[in-house]
Amino acid sequence: MSYMEEYKLWLEKVAECDKAELEAIKGDEREIKERFYKSLEFGTAGLRGIIGIGLNRMNSYVVARATQGLANQLKKTNPGKGDLKVTIAYDSRHKSDEFAKIAASVLAANGIKAFIFEELKPVPELSFSVRYKNADAGIAVTASHNPAKYNGYKVYGSDGAQLNPDLAAIVLEEIEKTDMFGGAKIMDFDEGVKSGLIEIMGDAVEEAFLDEVEKQCINPELIREKGRDMKFVYTPFHGSGNKPVRKILKRLGFENVLVVKEQELPDGDFPTVEAPNPEYKEGFALAIELAKENGTDLIIGTDPDADRCGILIRDRQGEYINLTGNQTGLLLTEYILSRKQEMGTLPKDGFVVKTIVTTNIIKEIAAYYNVEMKEVLTGFKFIGEKIKEAEETGIGTYLFGFEESYGYLAGTYARDKDAVVASMLIAEMAVYYREKGLSLYDQLQNVYKKYGFYNEFVVSATFEGIEGTEKIKSIMENVRNNPPKVFGGKKVLAIRDYKSSIRKDIESGAEEEILLPKSDVIYLELEDNNNFIVRPSGTEPKIKLYCLLCGKTPEDAKSIENAFKADIEEIIK
Repeated sequence: MSYMEEYKLWLEKVAECDKAELEAIKGDEREIKERFYKSLEFGTAGLRGIIGIGLNRMNSYVVARATQGLANQLKKTNPGKGDLKVTIAYDSRHKSDEFAKIAASVLAANGIKAFIFEELKPVPELSFSVRYKNADAGIAVTASHNPAKYNGYKVYGSDGAQLNPDLAAIVLEEIEKTDMFGGAKIMDFDEGVKSGLIEIMGDAVEEAFLDEVEKQCINPELIREKGRDMKFVYTPFHGSGNKPVRKILKRLGFENVLVVKEQELPDGDFPTVEAPNPEYKEGFALAIELAKENGTDLIIGTDPDADRCGILIRDRQGEYINLTGNQTGLLLTEYILSRKQEMGTLPKDGFVVKTIVTTNIIKEIAAYYNVEMKEVLTGFKFIGEKIKEAEETGIGTYLFGFEESYGYLAGTYARDKDAVVASMLIAEMAVYYREKGLSLYDQLQNVYKKYGFYNEFVVSATFEGIEGTEKIKSIMENVRNNPPKVFGGKKVLAIRDYKSSIRKDIESGAEEEILLPKSDVIYLELEDNNNFIVRPSGTEPKIKLYCLLCGKTPEDAKSIENAFKADIEEIIK
């Protein structure tokens, strides 16, 4: 069916309250095409798109159809199981609560019990709730750190990790079999509650979640003694981190947490920021003002679904600098491993996990503490798989995992990144180093001096719409088929193509298999421990270019960075 035929079908089929939005774009062929040229894609991370009426938009019809697909998958892969259960959470975005209730209503109509939180909750709490409730799946309605016009729908498996590719493929197959209008069974939400097929989850789940987060604290005695003296700023960026982050900090004894009032309460418009993304310093403008007024050295921010955490620290000149996800991750890795070693609690079979696009300094830190480092594809579900693998085989003790995109997890209570535990550990780490006369900036420099002057940055190029999709595809094909011999002034030593699962040594021509799932990623190994990676984003209309650099001095690392940036401009022009 053509996009114009789809548009006409939707005009005919949608509810009266939705027709005005479609009537308003009559005659605007470009907008019609954008909304109807394809279905919003359901990948391993679920759905994510602009809120609106249309095939390629986030709306009640798309959510109901996706949930029917999930219901069908659950019945198909659990034959004979009569007590299927799903937990559901949502964040502060527009229509998040509405979409969550629709999902619960579709599940109930299919005879599947839906547990839904009574108010907005973090993604890691949803991940925790799946196993806490012994559920078969979980749904989180969120678009994470995307701009306000977006919403999304993440699906989790019975292990609490994002749905694995095999199950996601079955869900997609079932979605495609389901008619957009009338194909999904649906029950009135209130009727579902009365029948017991929909149950509202109260505070018990959150308290149990926070109990597990608290267990990850390494120095509780130190915080009880010194935490009250540690003053720092926290902002939830109008999202779901506000209550759980403040609760866990208060539990442990942090009594001087200054919250940015303008960003404290839920607001799907995210009026104080361009995008509620803790990667970007611009979103911390109000937090910096508050920090300056109170003379604090640390600012912590969590994104709307509280799975990502960003921090700002003061350097030696008194300026607030925002750390990259890699920098926060290396500080936490060094802190966790060093403290456990000092306390005699570092297990002999311990391991840490990072994604292939995350800083390679972690290899050095892990080796120093005689801990195994495992590397996985981009996406926290792959870190979750390593946790599950260790639990099932009894081989290895998970210590910490993180990805450069500001996602961290200590502990195995959740199978997704958790800004709640990250906030707690960052605050704890700050107290510990302060007692040693060090700021977090001082400690960062100490880590670089100890392991090498690593420097990482990411260039994200956005290409929206139909033309954007083709542009991203073209860039990937060009790098794959015509890889450079030199990049950023560094000779290319080997090429890893994760799509073909082959690593090729340039000098010898020798090839070896990459023992990871296939993925559309090109990884260039360069001389002097430098690396360059290209991959399309799985959740946004972007192509991401990762630069993992290592210099002999800070100045050398900066020089390499400049050379990389010049070559990147040529790739994405």
